[in-house]
Amino acid sequence: MDEARLDERGLSKLRWRCRRGLLENDLILERFLDARAESLDDGQVAMLDRLLDLPDNDLWDLIAGRVEPVDRSVRPLLDELRAL
Repeated sequence: MDEARLDERGLSKLRWRCRRGLLENDLILERFLDARAESLDDGQVAMLDRLLDLPDNDLWDLIAGRVEPVDRSVRPLLDELRAL
């Protein structure tokens, strides 16, 4: 059984939350959502929420591959972000 997908309201809230003060993060997250938003399941949204809880510089360090995540559960999504 497939996990639930985001509805329009949930997607809108997620897009708003992905707006970051650091341009690099903003660009990567926007590109990711443009490509994948319609297919994100609840687990992927939860991973993204955990990443979005981080300060901008910490998030960028993860995306840029300067550091590895302490929370290994976000690794699959982080790999997708790094591939963009």
